[in-house]
Amino acid sequence: MSDRFTASPRARRATLLSLGLARDVATPLHRQLYDQLREAILAGRLAPGARLPSTRALATELGLSRNTVATAFEQLLSEGYVEGRVGAGTYVSPVLPETLLGAAGPAADAAGGGLPARPSQRGEAMAAVIPQRPKPQPAFALAAAELDPLAAREWGRAMVRYWRHPSAELMRQRDPSGWRPLRAAIAAYLGAVRAVRCDPEQVMIVSGAQAGLDLAARLLLDPGESAWVEEPGYPGLRAALLAAGAVAVPVPVDGEGLSVATGRTLAGNARLAAVTPSHQFPLGVTMSLARRLALLEWARETGAWILEDDYDSEYRYAGRPLAALQGLDQEGRVIYVGTFSKVMFPSLRLGYLVLPQALVDLFRRARAAVDDHASAVAQAPLADFIESGQFAAHLRRARARYAERRAVLIEAIESSMGGLLVPAPGEGGLHLLAGLSPAAGIGEAEAVRRAAAGGLTVTPLANYYSGPPDRCGLLLGFGSVDEARIRPAVQRLARALTAPPPLATGSAATGSPATGSSDGRRGR
Repeated sequence: MSDRFTASPRARRATLLSLGLARDVATPLHRQLYDQLREAILAGRLAPGARLPSTRALATELGLSRNTVATAFEQLLSEGYVEGRVGAGTYVSPVLPETLLGAAGPAADAAGGGLPARPSQRGEAMAAVIPQRPKPQPAFALAAAELDPLAAREWGRAMVRYWRHPSAELMRQRDPSGWRPLRAAIAAYLGAVRAVRCDPEQVMIVSGAQAGLDLAARLLLDPGESAWVEEPGYPGLRAALLAAGAVAVPVPVDGEGLSVATGRTLAGNARLAAVTPSHQFPLGVTMSLARRLALLEWARETGAWILEDDYDSEYRYAGRPLAALQGLDQEGRVIYVGTFSKVMFPSLRLGYLVLPQALVDLFRRARAAVDDHASAVAQAPLADFIESGQFAAHLRRARARYAERRAVLIEAIESSMGGLLVPAPGEGGLHLLAGLSPAAGIGEAEAVRRAAAGGLTVTPLANYYSGPPDRCGLLLGFGSVDEARIRPAVQRLARALTAPPPLATGSAATGSPATGSSDGRRGR
């Protein structure tokens, strides 16, 4: 049923209205009233300058509460459709919002009536650093680890334990450094597994490793200062440096890791060096002890900082995980960055920084000014997950699973590729770098196009260079490809690389959706 209203003689000085309100629908009455008044204004049935009935009169005639009518009027007023005149009532605005928007819209720009808005050059540069992320393909897209069903069940139980009856302390958690029991669990874990030297006060919880890189870059670098980055290297780090206004100086990586001697030559006075010493991305090499000591000595001499991105050290398949660079630091120069999003599941969005004592107070105060603190919803369950031993058990299962997949992938390449692809050395991670042999007679771009035509996704190494690449190769992700599918997928890739060129087009090096390339560190 609906109500009809026409202003009575008591409201004869106000504009006559015809309104229909349905009381048997889900839309609230104040919303119906607002919609109909706005439509009448836009259609011209309520002309500019027309007076509306008072809220009291309209409420009486429609059989509504005055608050319902007042709510509709307040929304019209806040959006600029009506205006109030003290002691005189409510009137339709002489100039409507749509009129103002139209005057500043595309037509006005085309006629020279205004300047188009544009993002900053820094924003455009940041957006261009990381290629567009495609939808994951069956094989061999670079992706996060698979969700372990057993770990998922245990995680669900941990969440229920904390959030069925959450404590007041947890509900009020606003420490910029994060939930202290989680920080204590992380400090204990890192000390035992990664030889990181820290106490819980040095640990800061962030929303993933990328957020940690961004925060560290902004707090350690002034605009225009230089920072060493690995070449090739992780595009997200270059984006974080751009966001801080810093100048990224690409320093080549060889079989021992980042070349400190070359870095000294290119920018000896750089304020920061960002490295992945345990498992360099994307080449997979491990920084030698000599290089680590040389890097620490350079930082000591110049007063520089070192940002150690330890994004996937848990996935090492030969021996125990390597000791972190931070454990060798005697001067308080190293900021250690880790993540759970990579080893648990991407949507967890929890990472951490381990800060030198001299930086703890600065980061806490600056963090409070930026976003105050990371969400505490998952922090308490994660602390329980670590302390109960479930996290360690999950890692053992994951390492065994991915070690087997890596071994199967290497064996399949060596037996099916006829030397077209040559697996690079390395004992960790969720991807395999394979050199593209000159015997293949094609470059990376053509290899990616042919793989895509065969329903496969491979990523060109050139995507991770900021300048001309000095080698040619493809990255094959195995995190989401089980053992049974690896050999048939490699055989399809072999056929694709030796087949005549497909008609499909698409640029591999630019990371277009057709190539299936990505930043290679999804879920960080």
